[in-house]
Amino acid sequence: MTSASSSAFATLSAERGILFGGDYNPEQWSPEVWREDIALMQRAGVNLVTAGVFSWAELEPSPGAREFAWLDEVLDLLHAGGIAVDLATPVASPPPWLGIRHPETLPVDRDGVRLVAGSRNQFSPSSRVYREAARAITADLAARYARHPAVRMWHVGNEYGQIDHGDEAARAFREWLLRRYGSIEEINRAWGTAFWAQRYSDVAEILPPRRAPYLINPTQSLDFRRFTSDELRDCYRELRDTIRGAGATQPITTNFMGAFAHVDYWSWADDVDVVSDDQYPDPADPDSPLDMAFVQDLMRGLGDGRPWVLMEQAISAVQWRPHNLPKTPARARLDTLQAVARGADGICFFQWRQSTAGAERFHSAMLPHAGADTEVFEGVCRQGRELQRLRPVVGGRVAARTAVLFDWPSWWASDEPARPTARFDGLEQMRRWYRPLWRRGIPVDVVPFGADLSAYDVVLLPHGYVLRPDDAARLTDAASRGAQVVVGPFSGVADERGHILTGRSPVLLRDILGVSGEEWVGLPDDGVAVASADGRWAASVAHTLGEKLRTDGAEVVATFASGDLAGRPVVTRNGTAWYVGAVLADDLLDAVLGDALDAAGVAGAIGVPPAEVEVVRRGDALFLLNRGDDDVTIPLSGAWTDLLTDDEIDDHVTVPRGDARVVTERRRT
Repeated sequence: MTSASSSAFATLSAERGILFGGDYNPEQWSPEVWREDIALMQRAGVNLVTAGVFSWAELEPSPGAREFAWLDEVLDLLHAGGIAVDLATPVASPPPWLGIRHPETLPVDRDGVRLVAGSRNQFSPSSRVYREAARAITADLAARYARHPAVRMWHVGNEYGQIDHGDEAARAFREWLLRRYGSIEEINRAWGTAFWAQRYSDVAEILPPRRAPYLINPTQSLDFRRFTSDELRDCYRELRDTIRGAGATQPITTNFMGAFAHVDYWSWADDVDVVSDDQYPDPADPDSPLDMAFVQDLMRGLGDGRPWVLMEQAISAVQWRPHNLPKTPARARLDTLQAVARGADGICFFQWRQSTAGAERFHSAMLPHAGADTEVFEGVCRQGRELQRLRPVVGGRVAARTAVLFDWPSWWASDEPARPTARFDGLEQMRRWYRPLWRRGIPVDVVPFGADLSAYDVVLLPHGYVLRPDDAARLTDAASRGAQVVVGPFSGVADERGHILTGRSPVLLRDILGVSGEEWVGLPDDGVAVASADGRWAASVAHTLGEKLRTDGAEVVATFASGDLAGRPVVTRNGTAWYVGAVLADDLLDAVLGDALDAAGVAGAIGVPPAEVEVVRRGDALFLLNRGDDDVTIPLSGAWTDLLTDDEIDDHVTVPRGDARVVTERRRT
């Protein structure tokens, strides 16, 4: 990103307050409806819409044709109505004629089946024909609208995540491998192809990891995932550069998808001028607020702490789950306020007007089929009013003393088949370790393995299967200066090729942890009892995966109390460096992380908040979100003002059930 284009987003949000709106698909409607839309957007407080995401077939109905008149009119109407536009390149959904005339542009799955047009995402990221066509439509779009006064942002593609195993991907994968390794000899060395007679004599023999009789080389799979992420990023970069080449100075972004499995967003972070994300928590899942909090902290981390944009969410129900529970307007409001609390300066929905045809006709929208006289639309209007009241939080940051490390390639490598247990889920470990922090109201920065850790008093590595020497050195430095460093199970297992590090584990962290292991052990389904030296955890268990450990100087905090590992360490502490050598039950994990936080003197803004109340401080504002069934009264020292109501609060605040308070301190008179 450039500082100028990044600051352009800050300028836009400072000018308009929190950006509020959603995806707008005027091509589905007549011009008369467009005018009604503008009036209703103004009533709702909408100040930003994303337009054109799925409009390629309308803009280019046949090869080389251009139909811009309708978009001219839409942009002019939006500008006249005071609504800014995040203009999208329409390349996520090519027109049918492209795939029919050029089948090589269509993706191939790992079984060798070529997918067809008729849905969306039907393109191979490596297809030269697709990329040429995408550049051409983007170049003409940017040339026409780079200086249009309505266009205040650019939105490249949509939810990049396409995977192709076809011949176009094979060609590009080989080129990527040669850039990474330099020669077929180095590829063979990196992939360990002496195993199972997999040695290649020429790079032309290498294919993507298609369906095979048995297990695929894990390093080949890992590299293909890296390649796919890079290839998608190259698609984005080409179009970003095409837009810049037309003279556009507005911020450019693309919408991420949280902890999405197929793209390494750390490697994309510097390529977007503002991080944006799509979030669709399941109202039926009681843990969804926790999951969204983690994702939102991740998005803030991707932007190095800067504000980000919630580009898509549902105002009520989605249509793509087997059983779709709707959000209530109150739940939708809390989800929005949670995102703002965790750094969002833009709140958008998919979509503005509910479609009457197509695959998303039952996906909720800000303006539903039943029209404006609905609870959904009234809830939208309330959100619009409240977000304008939260203008003082725009640009504010969340200050954290606790870092949680997360790395996509490490996650990918740990997810390969043929491990000690398929039940160990690296991403689930991240969520489980995040939960005690979230419940305590502890601000968290989610950071990459290569991050500077000097600002943090607590550093958590829930799971780091792949660990490089530099990563280990940063953790060692953090512990050496007194930070509480807690390392989770099945960490430091492999190098960046996915090859197992030899010696007692975790090889690169043995000295700092003062403990070492010789074997990873799947644990029985009912778990194994764990005992602590002080007797606090006599009833707790470890489950799924453990390790046969010995202490090499570390204090033993807890041991296995039964089974084949009885008496062996399961949790150790060496100065300020902790090792958790098994998947712990929730209560035990909570206690261990709580001890580390207490040792560092790290606490939430109001101490431990009441159950069901999420507490986040962003800048000068304290967000109190009550997702429980009862009103909650919270003591607050000092004098406060509620930004949502202007109510003055002294010493304590009551947050009604399903409601929120956003308060800032004021001076007592």
